[in-house]
Amino acid sequence: MDVDRTRGLDALLQQVDGNPAAMATLARALGKEGDRALAVKLCARALELAPDDAEIRGLAAAVLSANVPRWHFNIVGDVGRNDAFEAALRRAIFPGCKVLEIGTGTGLLAMMAARAGAGEVITCEADPAIAMAAQKIIARNGYADRVRVITKHSTSLDVQDDLGGPVDILVSEIISDDLISEGTLPVIEHAARHLVKPGAKIIPARGRVRVALADDDEWERSRMTQASGFDLTPFNDLARPHRELDVGVGRLMLRSDAADLFMFDFTAGGPFPESAGEVTLVAYSRRINGIVQWIALDMDDTAVYENRPEPGTSSSWYCVFHPFERPLDATPGQQVVVRARHDRSGLRVWVANPS
Repeated sequence: MDVDRTRGLDALLQQVDGNPAAMATLARALGKEGDRALAVKLCARALELAPDDAEIRGLAAAVLSANVPRWHFNIVGDVGRNDAFEAALRRAIFPGCKVLEIGTGTGLLAMMAARAGAGEVITCEADPAIAMAAQKIIARNGYADRVRVITKHSTSLDVQDDLGGPVDILVSEIISDDLISEGTLPVIEHAARHLVKPGAKIIPARGRVRVALADDDEWERSRMTQASGFDLTPFNDLARPHRELDVGVGRLMLRSDAADLFMFDFTAGGPFPESAGEVTLVAYSRRINGIVQWIALDMDDTAVYENRPEPGTSSSWYCVFHPFERPLDATPGQQVVVRARHDRSGLRVWVANPS
């Protein structure tokens, strides 16, 4: 930030001090300019001064909610996920141990670690609004004496200044529907090299990308065909190459056994270079119109959490359906080769021999 802008901003801050509406309005402008940390502080102060003012709450909410993904509100309702993480923490934690959580969110996993008996829990969160909310939640639940929130990305943590030395246990849930597109791999690599003790427990211990042949009986209906007597099919070239689906939707049926396309051993700490994968799936039903991909988390050597798509199941993670250009009328036992490539920040899946 240049000197003139710094002076101008200081003058603005002095002018709005004590005026909640002006503070919230300035916070909105700062947020648009990318100064989110200061914008969040101004909103917090404005809400302290005018907690019952609906207009101030609305202005502040617009700033605080920016860049906060909706899935934060969904994952805490995933009982299976929550139970799997808490059980793994209870198996790993020992008296006096130090736990690092990467990606605070609501603070749920950090509080689980404290409740399980950890001596100290440090949790880092890059977004200042999320970190502020987590601190309030942790204090409200009585764990402020054992859980410390640091508003930093994990790769910016100093192992001595921030953590007081390497940690005994690392837990993180920065996992996307394809396992890796939330930066999982570089974060684990950095933590394993710089933040944890040799032999530290890492939860989850491994992550697997799984695939199977599938039939989505609504996929063709979502594609362009005819409208008002015109052929619109070329517009399908602009369709996304995949679609996220709730794992429990009845419209999606598996048409083969599942196979692991990629496996990442987080306990080894990487490196996890870009790579390609290939599996051969054996069809056991005739109509197949795509590949479905989901994840499995080996929490440790004892338990696995998997969001396998089956009618009636539920998960905060979606499965990902990769459609064929046209349905495959497979014979039972027919082999279909599935290929994939990941670049450490995303995953592409396709079929090598769809017909």
